[in-house]
Amino acid sequence: MLHVLVADDHGIVRSGLRMLIDRQEGMRVVAEAEDGVQALALAQAERPDVAVLDVSMPRMTGLQAAREIRAHCPGTQVLLLSMHDDERYVFEALRLGAAGYVLKRAADTDLIEAIRAVARGEHFLSPSSETALLKRWLEDEESAPRDPLTPRELDVVKLIAEAHTNKQIAEILHVSEKTVESHRANVLQKLGMRDRVELVRYAIRRGLIEP
Repeated sequence: MLHVLVADDHGIVRSGLRMLIDRQEGMRVVAEAEDGVQALALAQAERPDVAVLDVSMPRMTGLQAAREIRAHCPGTQVLLLSMHDDERYVFEALRLGAAGYVLKRAADTDLIEAIRAVARGEHFLSPSSETALLKRWLEDEESAPRDPLTPRELDVVKLIAEAHTNKQIAEILHVSEKTVESHRANVLQKLGMRDRVELVRYAIRRGLIEP
């Protein structure tokens, strides 16, 4: 029996995914999360075979959660579910340890196949036309998109853009407020920005939050 975790900030989407998965033989949803932080906690508690994560979620994106789940739950394969067909998202998903990437518009036809594939240790990409590009990027790391910020700095930027206070960010990331302040200062310096408004615009462009 394949145990699956589903994470999406829209309850109706989670319900639809649960119905689709639970009606498959040998597969069932064991946990549901409404954001990336909850997804990580449930992955650590339930140790599912596959975690299906929406790319755009509050507090911690699916991409960020993918990185953390792969680090803390190596036995759990991660599958990203997204409305974005931009190759930058696909590349970053694979770089962060995800085994698959499925477009939401193709979920009814691709998701079950993708879950079974990643559970077998294989990779699954949707749409298939991106496979050649990703293969080239993985072979030639220099051609991959670059980001000046570290993964932790991206975590902080997302939470700042969502209007969390330094204290709240510290609690979510399990670090000190002083560390958060340091990350904020480093981010502003690296990006050449002055305030939260500019960080919000950056977060939207990077797909960390939805406009």
